[in-house]
Amino acid sequence: MEFDSIKEIENKIIEKSESSKEKSLRLLEEIISDLPENHNQLINQAFEYKRIPKEYLFSSILFAYSNACGLAFCLNSMGFKNYGNLYLSLIGSRGDMKSPAMELATEPLNQYDSIKYREFKNKLKETEFEEPTIRRQLLIQDATIEAAYLKHYQNPCSLGIYVDELYQLIEKMGNPSSKDGPAWRTFFLQGNTNKHIDISRKTVESFRLDKSYPVLLGSIQTEFSYKIFGGGNLESGLVDRILFTDKLTKNSHLSGKDINLEVQKTYKDNLLRILDLRKEWSETNHEDTCIRISCTPAAELKLKDYSQYLLNLQEESNPTMEAYISKMMINIHKVALVLHTMKESQHAGYKNIIEEHTMIESIRIMKFYQLNFENISEKYAGKDPVKLDQEAVLRKGKENGATCEQIAAVLGVNKSTVSRNLKKLKL
Repeated sequence: MEFDSIKEIENKIIEKSESSKEKSLRLLEEIISDLPENHNQLINQAFEYKRIPKEYLFSSILFAYSNACGLAFCLNSMGFKNYGNLYLSLIGSRGDMKSPAMELATEPLNQYDSIKYREFKNKLKETEFEEPTIRRQLLIQDATIEAAYLKHYQNPCSLGIYVDELYQLIEKMGNPSSKDGPAWRTFFLQGNTNKHIDISRKTVESFRLDKSYPVLLGSIQTEFSYKIFGGGNLESGLVDRILFTDKLTKNSHLSGKDINLEVQKTYKDNLLRILDLRKEWSETNHEDTCIRISCTPAAELKLKDYSQYLLNLQEESNPTMEAYISKMMINIHKVALVLHTMKESQHAGYKNIIEEHTMIESIRIMKFYQLNFENISEKYAGKDPVKLDQEAVLRKGKENGATCEQIAAVLGVNKSTVSRNLKKLKL
């Protein structure tokens, strides 16, 4: 390995001497210090005054901006076009302040949804005998998969799935007797790369979305974290698409103070500025268009070098990490786009070029989430997940009308294997 400076050599020596937690904490502090001033202030004041862990709030802010970006913004780099939808999960014990972090970061989006709901209700009164009014919203909390599909169709730019206890949804995905679970998993698997959605039902209106854009934020209790990997969630690739945030920081001091109102207002205004840009785009949107972002040559080179590093790292990793790293090669594009948008939200206008330092910061963020996943997967390695009775899954899936693809996702095998075994069992 070649180094460009003495500083890089020093950093490498520090890395080798650090524990995994020390390395994660160092990366976290570097990430926060490099954020735009307002976001830095919000995270640090929330930690000091409200005891909200910095890592939880940072991940929740990423979700908020990921949701706000929607299909309006895309990154064209290295011959690929990627959008900014991210899946994030906070892991910790009861009382670790996961929910306050999620609530603080998404408050502007919730306020936006409240305004749109009032407008929706008023419109219903005014148009009682006309075409049904569509409710505009950014977040859903409790919905069936059919309702989620419909909401996304009505809100095509993005669909934010905000789940305080994510484990319940993940458990459904790995439960062969759940009708909704496998469909939710397929939705997230396909939505991660913005696949189309085409719904045809006998009893409801058929509809089609050319591109999907689900965004996910939820929390999981530490004692349930190993179960994320069971029920086919690991084998299907769902786990590989999630950026996990383990507990790192703690503040046991009650300050009696609140976050500065101006800091909160500026954060809200920044998010709304991105939503305004998105609205402006949607009003003039044509098929397959977006606000195209590109990289400077230096940023493009950093991304290329990091992607090559990930490819090389795959060859020396265990199967679990190898699969996760393959998705990191997509998530780095998404994180870079979202981080760039966070920076551009600070002022009027939107610069369509990602600079080198933003790409360097994005790579640091990905290293942070990689470390988190390594720590979580090591904890999981000592657990013995429940092994599924394949025949029972096939029979239950057939009874519930599940497709071969959905059953395959539960079992962690390919669709042709399911089809072949169904024939053997004469189901």
